[in-house]
Amino acid sequence: MIFRMEADGLEWLFILLHQIVSWGASGAMVFGGVVPYIPQYRDIKRTQNAEGFSTYVCLVLLVANILRILFWFGRHFESPLLWQSIVMIFTMLLMLKLCTEVRVTNELNLKRRSFADFDLHYFWHWSKFTDYVQCVLTFTGVTGYITYLSLDSALFVETLGFLAVFTEAMLGVPQLYRNYQNRSTEGMSIKMVLMWTSGDTFKTVYFILNQAPFQFSICGLLQVLVDMAILLQVYLYTYYPQKPASHAAHPVSAKAL
Repeated sequence: MIFRMEADGLEWLFILLHQIVSWGASGAMVFGGVVPYIPQYRDIKRTQNAEGFSTYVCLVLLVANILRILFWFGRHFESPLLWQSIVMIFTMLLMLKLCTEVRVTNELNLKRRSFADFDLHYFWHWSKFTDYVQCVLTFTGVTGYITYLSLDSALFVETLGFLAVFTEAMLGVPQLYRNYQNRSTEGMSIKMVLMWTSGDTFKTVYFILNQAPFQFSICGLLQVLVDMAILLQVYLYTYYPQKPASHAAHPVSAKAL
């Protein structure tokens, strides 16, 4: 009888521990993705310089997470992944707001650019945060309407899921290209990239263990490879400095993409 009570007690303890670990993993999935941007946000706030950070990273994540939310309507996946997308969208909007305010403050060109200009040369380089919000809402409305009309198509739903995670897998590419153009990683938070790498590794393992749709696992692995390429740039440009590549002259307002 005593042994049975001890066995029941141990079983209850294991169930409790499993639940706590499960909650912890879910919490890490929801909020872990935004943690890498905290040091970058603080660096920009402290230096009042956003040139080292590519705001196209925000564009990639906004598109990826909007598509992922739409994918959920066609094929339900785990709730933590859905909440992760919602939290990430708000985080990227905060990053954009800060970067826009800092860039406009430091900008020499007084001519203002807006989303309503429909000038592709200045796409994602507008003068007001509200223009970015308009763009995001327009994209959400158009893709949401198309998704609503096509939810009955399994091919469309699976393609939407692939586009969501593939876009997210390209997260580090704008920063990778930015560093290559500058021949430097100055202004980019190395802590952010290290957190990207650890977070993407954890996320990929989470996808595999929880049998998430296969698109998530494949693109998670691709994301880790891009993170490692950026870390390689940090090493090369730190220990083997290179001269910045010469580019054709651009207007001042075209900086800090």
